[in-house]
Formats: sequence, C-alpha cells, structure tokens
Amino acid sequence: MQQLLTVEVIYRFFGEPLYLYGLAAVPLAVLFLWYSRVRRRSAMARLGDEELLGRLTESVNSRGRRWRSILWVSALAMLIVAVARPQWGTEVRVTEQKGLQLMVALDISESMLAQDMKPDRLTRAKLEMLELVGRLRGDEVGLVLFSGASFIQFPLTFDYSTARIFLEGANPSLISRRGTALAGAIETSLTAFDAEREGQKVLLLLTDGESHEGDSIKAARRAARSGVVIYTVGFGSDRGEPIPIYNRLGQVSGFKEDADGATVLTRLEEGTLRGVAEQTGGQYFRASQGRITEALVTEFGKLERASLQSEVEIVRVERFQWFLLAALMMLMASELIPERLRRRRPEHVPEAA
Repeated sequence: MQQLLTVEVIYRFFGEPLYLYGLAAVPLAVLFLWYSRVRRRSAMARLGDEELLGRLTESVNSRGRRWRSILWVSALAMLIVAVARPQWGTEVRVTEQKGLQLMVALDISESMLAQDMKPDRLTRAKLEMLELVGRLRGDEVGLVLFSGASFIQFPLTFDYSTARIFLEGANPSLISRRGTALAGAIETSLTAFDAEREGQKVLLLLTDGESHEGDSIKAARRAARSGVVIYTVGFGSDRGEPIPIYNRLGQVSGFKEDADGATVLTRLEEGTLRGVAEQTGGQYFRASQGRITEALVTEFGKLERASLQSEVEIVRVERFQWFLLAALMMLMASELIPERLRRRRPEHVPEAA
C-alpha cells in the first residue's frame, strides 16, 4: 500500500517520472569519482619518495577538488530531475480550438465501383479522404453518404478515429435506392452545419459527377447563400467504364446492363462538378491527375478559421526551470574553484651585520 502511494505521489509531481530512473547514475558517478581518486593516489605513491611528493603537491587544492566533485554530482542529479519535469501548484488555462466545419459528401452509388481508377473509384475516394482526415488539425469533420438518397453518416466531430472507421465501412449496400442525387447530397450536407458558429463552412464532394435527380447547380447556389464553400473532386475517366456486378464471393460476375441488354457505361461528369464549385467560390479537382490531398490541405489553409470550442482546464505548473538553473549554477561554481592554492611567500629575513 505504501509503495502504491509513493508511485502515486511521484506521478502527481512529475510530468515524465520515468526519467527519474536516471538518478541511478548518481551513485555510479560517485563511485567512479572515488575510484579515480584511489587510482590517482596509488599512481602517485609509485612515483617516488612520499615526503618529496608531498612538497610537490602541497599547493594542490584537495578540498576544492572534493567540492568540485560534489558540485558535478549534484548538477547531474538536478539535470535528471529537471528532465523528469517536476510540477506542483495549479493554474487555470483556457484554450480555444480554431478550425473549419468540414462536411464530406461521399458518393457510394454503383457507378463508383467502376474500375477506371484502381482498385475502383470508391476505394480511391476513401483512401484520399482517409489521408485528408489524417492531415486535419483542429477542424470538425462530418460525413454524408449518398447515391439515390442521402443521409448523415456521422455529424461534425473532432473524433477523427471514429471518422476513419465510418469512412472505411462506406459501401453501396448502405443505401438501397439506386441512382445518384447530387443535389440531394448538397441539401442534406447543409443541414449538418452549425449556423450559429462563425468561420468558414466547407463541403467536400467526392463523386464521379453523374446526377440523375434534382438541380445540383441550384442547390450549390443555396449553399453559397448560406456561406458554404463547395470543393468537388471528380473520380473516373471520360471514355466510359462498365459498372461491375459482384457475386457473393466478391468476384466480378458481369457488368450492369440497361433494359435493352446493353452494357451501361459511366463517365466522369466534370462540367457538373466544376459548375457546382464555381457557384460557391470553391474549386474543382480531378483525382486522376494525381493525389489531391495536398492541394486540398493548401486550399483549406487559406480559409478563415473560427473558434469552434473553448475548454477550461486546470494544469499543473512546470517547475523544471528551477532545477535546471540550480544545475547550471553548480557547474559554474565548480569552474570557479582553483586547481591549486597560492603559496605563502616567506617573510624577508634581514641579513646579519
């Protein structure tokens, strides 16, 4: 019980208590200095007559040497304690977290399974988004999934770990309604922002741009009036790509066909995505031109960040500087100790007449 209390006290008064194990070096240093002194005396004894050596070394400041050793060892102990970050006393600290409100609308329609981007459009979009979440610092992030319908998968949060889990699990089976309702995704995303907070609100659309329902340009104009900037990222190619159908084993068993039996081809609709971004003062990026995470991070860095939340926390006051100062003063004092003492000059004796 007493040992547990001792450990608790150590952790209460030190920010990095593990460094206190370094204090084991203090007795080792004392032992080393003692051993060096014994070896030095032994070597001196082998040099010659003890009385002669006494005369030659009578000016050596033996006491000063001992004090210098004591100061060195004490300075070492003070440095180790300083590294362990001693703390006592508390202070109240108010921290404000500034950032963006970032909603991500991810297209999980069947067309995103096309393999004109490897391994497929949806997987590539998720990888880009996961990398972006890893680069966020102090920004809230939320996720909207959409195809023929849309819903908020998770609201704005600072919990990036949860965001990654939901992103990784996004797939077309989460929404049964077929098609792609880009306008509906924008409308759903607008409801997720906190209108009472200042600062920039950003909507990031990850899609191939195909839109079968609603007017996406009109929805973008409503977003602009709400102060939301939309950035769009297009996934896919212009040539058209068939939409694979997977069996229960996860293998491609064929491709999607229309009512006439013709293979359905899906294409990247850049015009739609560029128009949506331009309505809000945002920007369009094409994923096939390379990794777009860096470009998005750069763009987001230009936007105004506002205080999203304030936290009041009671923190312990760092006191390491006192121990560091003590160590430096001890080292300086050790350098002021002279190696040898001044000999007293014999008084002048007048010659006999």
